Amino acid sequence: MEKGAPSYSRKGLDDLSEVVKAAGAKGLAWIKVTQEGWQSSLTKFFEEGEQHALNRRVVARPEDLILLVADQPGIVNQALGALRLHVARQQKLIPHHAFAWVWITQFPLFEYDETQGRLAAVHHPFTSPMEEDLDLLAENPERVRARAYDLVLNGSEIGGGSIRIHTTSVQERIFHTLGIPPKEAQLKFGFLLEALRYGAPPHGGMALGLDRLAALMTGAQSIREVIAFPKTTSAACLMTDAPSRVDPEQLRELGLSLCGEDLEA
Repeated sequence: MEKGAPSYSRKGLDDLSEVVKAAGAKGLAWIKVTQEGWQSSLTKFFEEGEQHALNRRVVARPEDLILLVADQPGIVNQALGALRLHVARQQKLIPHHAFAWVWITQFPLFEYDETQGRLAAVHHPFTSPMEEDLDLLAENPERVRARAYDLVLNGSEIGGGSIRIHTTSVQERIFHTLGIPPKEAQLKFGFLLEALRYGAPPHGGMALGLDRLAALMTGAQSIREVIAFPKTTSAACLMTDAPSRVDPEQLRELGLSLCGEDLEA
């Protein structure tokens, strides 16, 4: 951050650390660059030559502030993205009434799921891969790019979607790459595979978040200010008093019970 070192006390830096923790990171490392060298708890881990090399890499000069996050790439990107927006708002670096649009395309089709120990779909398993990447499915699936897209305004996603798979052969290859055996694919998605066999045309979709767009265009600090029926953290609606009690006849008609209640009671 250019000339950022004088702007942040230790408490201010601790507050920035909370921002990245809320975004999934374990913490934030910081370096204040001075005429005499680094002012940071990291100094003891870097030799003088390494410090100069890092300064050159990020074009850091005296009074600049270097902020670092170390983790998996996805977590780092998310944490530093949230930090960047937070600092920009805090330092009043974002021009009022300015609208910066950008399309984000060519997302990875797959990502490795540490919990399940296998590849998972980044968007959903029906997203079409880039045609020129189909040959990578067998040997390098993590290099396959998706025909997916997001529309971003002022750093906030306001819409997204993808071109869908429309051939059975490609869909079956994607299921195989995701570790979904044919029997399971037929059980869960048999209706889709059957539909594709009849000859589905190329197709895609996109969903827009109009509430988010309205918040950005009106300068609202929170999306809740423009939502017609905002809910509390417990999913209650203060305007309609929802959720309300359900009539027992409705539950019997649907074959449902609440909290283990006997339907015959």
